[in-house]
Amino acid sequence: MNGLGVLERAGELARSGQTFALATVVWRQGPSSSKQGSRAIITSDGELHGWIGGACAEPVVIREAKRVMADGNARLILLGTPDQFGTAVPEGMTVVPISCQSEGALEVYIEPVLPIPHLVIVGRSPMASTLADLSRALGWCTDLVAVEEFAPGHADERSMVVVATQGHGDEDMIERAVAMNPAYLGLVASRRRGEAVLGYLAERGVPKDQLERVHAPAGLDLGKTTHEEMAVAILAELVQLRASGALAEVPAPRAELGTGPAGELTIAEAVDPVCGMTVAPGPSALPLEHDARTYYFCCAGCRRTFEKDPDSYIKAVLR
Repeated sequence: MNGLGVLERAGELARSGQTFALATVVWRQGPSSSKQGSRAIITSDGELHGWIGGACAEPVVIREAKRVMADGNARLILLGTPDQFGTAVPEGMTVVPISCQSEGALEVYIEPVLPIPHLVIVGRSPMASTLADLSRALGWCTDLVAVEEFAPGHADERSMVVVATQGHGDEDMIERAVAMNPAYLGLVASRRRGEAVLGYLAERGVPKDQLERVHAPAGLDLGKTTHEEMAVAILAELVQLRASGALAEVPAPRAELGTGPAGELTIAEAVDPVCGMTVAPGPSALPLEHDARTYYFCCAGCRRTFEKDPDSYIKAVLR
């Protein structure tokens, strides 16, 4: 996968609501197997699709991509030998030493692509318009749909749906919406009106477990409110449920990928005892057992060097 194929795959992942990182080579110094403009996608499980460089660069990019996805902040990283750049590194750039046989260097920009909540508001009332404006201000993907247009395909299990038809086809809209199995479904109505709508649908044979998921009325109970305040109450409920994890299919406020109990990112790493490069433990890191301990390497050359005189490298690591 390369070039436009990477971007096409990125579009597919984004539309499916998956978290991933996009890495782009913005500068290279030969010898290096990558080129300026080379791109790769790193998924949340650490899979790399595309081309960003060889065996030395890939594990570092994957590791940094996981950090980017976890904290949501893009990074510009410079990969090379420790003595290659000196004091000439621009402020804000992260230097990652890679000390293997290649003498090349790379500058890679890694940006997170995090899924955003999808809110579907059915109805054209002033309250519906206000709710749409407020949710868009949060950066959510928001669709304001007229009653006659609401149909399968407008929402799925990752969507939040608010039916704000306010008496104009409430029953029909709720029946259509429950069939889409959204993560959240709310009806803008009084409690009494909500009970009547759900009772009618129960008589029509809509399954009880589906109706029990309908929030009627939608929103936090703030007492008597204006339509603007009602929009705030509904959005506040959605924010609260999303933040608490109650809406399992809706993207959380922050991607929690590989975090420890204190919220700090924990990524399994090992150090190549020969060159000092950080690598991800696993079969691709050429594991070698020695004195009941497993060592990992960035390349076959480092592994062979270690095999010839393991004790000297072990001493260097322990110093």
